[in-house]
Amino acid sequence: MIEVTAIASSSKGNCYRISDGSTSLLLECGINYRDIQKALNFQMTQISGCLISHEHGDHVKSIRDVLKAGIDCYMSPGTARAINVSHHRIKLVEAGKPFKIGTFQIMAFDVQHDVAQPYGFLIMNKEGEKLLFATDTYYIKYKFPGLTHILVECNYSEKILKENIENGSVPKVMEKRLLQSHFSLENVKEFFKANDLSKVQEIWLLHLSSSNSDEKLFKEEIMRLTGKVVYIA
Repeated sequence: MIEVTAIASSSKGNCYRISDGSTSLLLECGINYRDIQKALNFQMTQISGCLISHEHGDHVKSIRDVLKAGIDCYMSPGTARAINVSHHRIKLVEAGKPFKIGTFQIMAFDVQHDVAQPYGFLIMNKEGEKLLFATDTYYIKYKFPGLTHILVECNYSEKILKENIENGSVPKVMEKRLLQSHFSLENVKEFFKANDLSKVQEIWLLHLSSSNSDEKLFKEEIMRLTGKVVYIA
């Protein structure tokens, strides 16, 4: 069974660990390496790899330390160029081409964000469980049959954003960037409607905005829509 641990999830930094009992992976490394170590009880030798979605600092802050610790980091060629770190443990992966890390089979797919070449990842274990990881994207154009675990960004609500712009707490200029770079509650709901959720065991909502989101509202709405267990990371 796939176990998910949310270490950090916000615009300040993102990092998650997944494990199937045999292989453990980091998803992102956007916080201080010392904080990752503490969260994992300093058992870093158990980490078989780190998947990187894109080059923004809140997703790659400690990549040099992760590489130095002997952990391979997997990313797109565009992300590698943007990070501009030369290391033999940086592994370039192609969207749509499966690769393996331990007992996990992984396939990257393209997402929509204002960076070089962002990826989401579909991760499957030997038991056939499928985990979807997608963050920092305003749209997912693919459908994924047989998902059992979903980790997806739910950054803001269009309604809350508009209210914040009207009352002056959020600058109008922020609206365009959010609409073209991050997943809104409304678009997340459309994504769930478009996919078969019959096998889903749990949903994790990631990367909530500190000012344009509402944890309680988001959890209730997604639970009501999907009928699944929902966690806020």
